[in-house]
Amino acid sequence: MKSMKASLSLILLTAVLLLCACVGGGTTAAPAADSAGTAEAVDLDLTQLSSTMVYSEVYNIMTAPEDYVGKTIRMEGECLSSFYEPTGLTYYSVIIQDATACCAQGIEYVLSEGQSYPADGEDATVTGRFESYDEEGTTWYHLVEASVMSA
Repeated sequence: MKSMKASLSLILLTAVLLLCACVGGGTTAAPAADSAGTAEAVDLDLTQLSSTMVYSEVYNIMTAPEDYVGKTIRMEGECLSSFYEPTGLTYYSVIIQDATACCAQGIEYVLSEGQSYPADGEDATVTGRFESYDEEGTTWYHLVEASVMSA
């Protein structure tokens, strides 16, 4: 009985790993309209995935961010801002929930010049290029030159 449970656990783990491996690698660029109605190429469109797959892909982004640097990513979720006193800056994030809404992950974004940030709690679609930056001796990742469309 113990070896049967171990075998079942191994099979489930293998299935999860295969699923995660497939999620990140098979994305293709797809043009989509931004708020101005012009087409922009998107390498990874999370708005086209199920909530479970979205959360899995965001987990992949958080655990291997260097694999996504330079890619244009589109996602939708709740927008939130946070002021960080040591830097004197306000940071803006899109919060993405998992399928059961028990877990959430946020991805920071910086809008292109001239755009207004959504109000906290507003649902929106954010599209931007994923890049790294260094601050206070730590490497962080965010979407830059982002555009936002209210949901």
